[in-house]
Amino acid sequence: MTADLIAVVLLLVVAAYACAGGTDYGAGFWDLTAGGAKRGKRPRGLIDHAMAPVWEVNNVWLIFIFVIMWTGFPVLFQTVFSAMWLPLALAAVGLVLRGAGFALRKPSRRLAGRRLYGAVFAIASLLTPFFLGAAVGGVASGRVSPGTEAAADAWSNPTSLLFGLLAVAATAFLGAVFLAADARRFDAPDLDGYFRRRALGALACVAVLAVITMFVTHGDAPHVWHGFTHGVGLVFVVLAVVATLATGWLLLRPSGDWSRITAIGVVASAVIAWGMAQRPYLIPTSLTVAEGAGAPTTLRWLALVTLVAVLLVIPAVVFLYWLDTHGELEELTDTDLRRDGASGHGAPQG
Repeated sequence: MTADLIAVVLLLVVAAYACAGGTDYGAGFWDLTAGGAKRGKRPRGLIDHAMAPVWEVNNVWLIFIFVIMWTGFPVLFQTVFSAMWLPLALAAVGLVLRGAGFALRKPSRRLAGRRLYGAVFAIASLLTPFFLGAAVGGVASGRVSPGTEAAADAWSNPTSLLFGLLAVAATAFLGAVFLAADARRFDAPDLDGYFRRRALGALACVAVLAVITMFVTHGDAPHVWHGFTHGVGLVFVVLAVVATLATGWLLLRPSGDWSRITAIGVVASAVIAWGMAQRPYLIPTSLTVAEGAGAPTTLRWLALVTLVAVLLVIPAVVFLYWLDTHGELEELTDTDLRRDGASGHGAPQG
């Protein structure tokens, strides 16, 4: 019973990181595709201001994931990190590089330095979610099991590649939705439209990739496919579809303030659907929750620590998000958004 509870907590934390950290990765994606220095100046200015207050705290969810995995499910931790050390190592390097690139590009005084750090931040924001998604796909496909040695097939199979592409598309979608909302908050209607169009395009990519993934898992990950199409997994698949339609409708409206909530619903429902589809396995079909769980005493202490985190840490993080989304942490000035030589709001190209 305790092991099942901790497994649910782990899944919820993964969903939280996919939404919170995914939004930051998505901002990096749009930074990469914003264009040259002149064309991309204003979108990148908005990205800098939107990310600055919260980009570091989002990694709290990743820390929770690691702690729960290595203490609550040590066999899972050992199996995943042994069999797929390469994509996870590349993701870890990407985490470090994107953080360094984002932190160093703004204070850099030389244009060449800003371009270099900006490129590092943007490219790492693309590669990190892909490798994390590929690792998750390797677990879902059942290609790893306790004792499996590292092999490219564990994370370069069809399910892994699609999960990786889905991760990139989902982060781009979240990033664009949140940036459009920030543009409305900063009274920049042209940037609102700029990112809203990109959010709709990314949402379409997510929907197409999700459909393709369903077809691929039918043959490549049959246990997960069965979970997606039956029981609790199907319920969350339906919720993800409903949230997708609602988000698309809100993005087409002049004021879509609820689009952030429905966008989170899309990604969170998809992640939870994957977790429910794997039941009762941590790794289909070789490691169940009961088999992978740590010692009962360890699980009880972990449950207590989790309760403390729920009562102390999570409210503080949620409050920080509230302050950020309500403009209480940093104000974007007209100078930051004004085009060179212009005082009005011109629409960015592209």
